[in-house]
Amino acid sequence: MRILPVNFQTSMEYLCLKTRNSHVMEIISTTFILLGLVLSLRVAECRSGKTLDIEFPALNCRKHSAFLTDFGGVGDGKTSNTKAFASAIANLSRFASDGGATLVVPPGKWLTGSFNLTSHFTLYIHKDAVLLGSEDESEWPRIPVLPSYGRGRDAPGGRLSSLIFGTNLTDVIVTGGNGTLDGQGAYWWEKFRNKKLDVTRPYLIEIMYSNQVQISNLTLVNSPSWNVHPIYCSDVIIQGLTILAPVDSPNTDGINPDSCTNIRIEDCYIVSGDDCIAVKSGWDQYGIKVGMPTQHLVIRRLTCISPDSATIALGSEMSGGIQDVRAEDITAIDTQAGVRIKTAVGRGGYVKDIYVRRMTMKTMKYVFWITGSYGSHPDPGYDPKALPDIHGINFRDMVAENVTYSARLDGIPNDPFKGICISNVTITLTEKPKKLQWNCTDVQGVTSHVTPPACDSLPEKKPMECPFPDDRLPIEDVKLKSCSIASSFTLF
Repeated sequence: MRILPVNFQTSMEYLCLKTRNSHVMEIISTTFILLGLVLSLRVAECRSGKTLDIEFPALNCRKHSAFLTDFGGVGDGKTSNTKAFASAIANLSRFASDGGATLVVPPGKWLTGSFNLTSHFTLYIHKDAVLLGSEDESEWPRIPVLPSYGRGRDAPGGRLSSLIFGTNLTDVIVTGGNGTLDGQGAYWWEKFRNKKLDVTRPYLIEIMYSNQVQISNLTLVNSPSWNVHPIYCSDVIIQGLTILAPVDSPNTDGINPDSCTNIRIEDCYIVSGDDCIAVKSGWDQYGIKVGMPTQHLVIRRLTCISPDSATIALGSEMSGGIQDVRAEDITAIDTQAGVRIKTAVGRGGYVKDIYVRRMTMKTMKYVFWITGSYGSHPDPGYDPKALPDIHGINFRDMVAENVTYSARLDGIPNDPFKGICISNVTITLTEKPKKLQWNCTDVQGVTSHVTPPACDSLPEKKPMECPFPDDRLPIEDVKLKSCSIASSFTLF
């Protein structure tokens, strides 16, 4: 069912019935006929090539649909659509219990500030549509700091709502035909670098306290800060994203699952000024108090370029715990590190049961990097006795070339990182490699068939393979449905 404005023919019949003067009725009738001819010509002209037959995979299909233009949207790249998005979503939310609704963003450039999603709802961004993040700060509401962080990341105060935001939702989808979200981040990066912000910059997509979440088939460019941030969520599918930011842009992480359970990230291409994927679960005493781990996460078929950061980072905010992460078929090109664990005294929490296999790396500073002294803290109130538990870290079946350092593995004195297993890894070095290839302190584990040979803390064991789970996570067996919308789109 498509929601449409009342047509002119219905209006004419109503007026004719109400008009008793035949002469007046004739004038009105003639006027409407002429108006109808004009409109039909304009519709014919505008609808030429504007029939949208939309098909896309989704967790759930919707019974109702509408276009942003039905609610006053203007895709000229200059007119603010913040109110149009709010109006559209508020109106479509009434269909949540009647099959849900899809809001289609049609071709055009749609300038907007932050807007909130609703449950049983799909936001579909057409392949020729671009959402432009507004540079008017009044269109970005301030919202409270996250409970598991205790402060804003850029500044102690609050934070700005994301371009696309949602909280306490069920069954919410943000997808498209590879349509684009452009955060116009240069405005925010300059303010951040010049220390002119007293709040944390907005993200492009943030979903909080929600379940059955899908974010897919989009291009995200120039985010003011993080790109995709599901937090306190369960049953999350993120797939088919292209995320692009200048490699010197500050904190433009690609995808940051944070205190989430049962997550699937697949088939993404990320160029970033920070970690391509950063797995998190809260910061020091605040993360410990909230106590929501990120767990049961699968990452596969990821390509990353990030010269100053990691392909996949675990932490540094990991105080709620990170467990059961499975990464496979990963490609890193011109990236600082492969899979990096970042933690510190005061974090508490744990990183355990991590499994990585079939990873290809080209032009890397580090293949393996574990840091126990990543010491940024939200405030002085953290517990210096809160030591992280790092164990059960498994890497296998990897090839890396043009590498500067094979590994830098720095545990914490009196809190060694244990159970590190590395097998079947071949590393070829740059023309000018560092003399000490494996720099290891306060770590324990084993290696097998690793070239160049590892440090004494990771002795060679008889031929073996590091484990990778045989079971499947529940989120892996969630199948998407084939959904479609066939409708004419008219833009006057």
